[in-house]
Amino acid sequence: MRLANGSAIFLLLGACSVSMSTGGFPPQIRTVAVLPFENNTSDPTLAQDVNRAVREAVQSRLGLRPAAEDRADALVRGTVTRYDPDQPIAFQGAASVSGRAAPVQVTKRQVTITVDVEIIDQKTGKPLWKGSGLSVQGEYDPGRETEGRRKALEKLVNSIVTGAQSQW
Repeated sequence: MRLANGSAIFLLLGACSVSMSTGGFPPQIRTVAVLPFENNTSDPTLAQDVNRAVREAVQSRLGLRPAAEDRADALVRGTVTRYDPDQPIAFQGAASVSGRAAPVQVTKRQVTITVDVEIIDQKTGKPLWKGSGLSVQGEYDPGRETEGRRKALEKLVNSIVTGAQSQW
């Protein structure tokens, strides 16, 4: 099938406009302020990591521009409610010998991060999206907790982006 030059340009522009218009929010929501997440855990850096990951996701994946809180169309606010960094999930060990317990080794662990988060339309004060008790896990090999945390943060932002996009 052969297209005339005008038809090819029209198809190309049509494809561009579709990809540029996806963002997950009503058209009046163009800017966002991600407020510092509250931290109800004993890990002092976790809220900062969550905040950074969420900020990057709403800007790059939802297409919102950063703005100061008083000028933003939308606000993202949340609380990190739980962090469990060391849950054993896979074990390896020999069967007991002569009635004595054999040593067991943990071969896989996971972190769990739980947050409450909401995205608010600043003009109306109404929530655009809300996730309460949003819990994600990240598996890791023993001694590599930061890898599990990174995986959990990726899942967290995926859940927030998917949830926000599903509303529109």
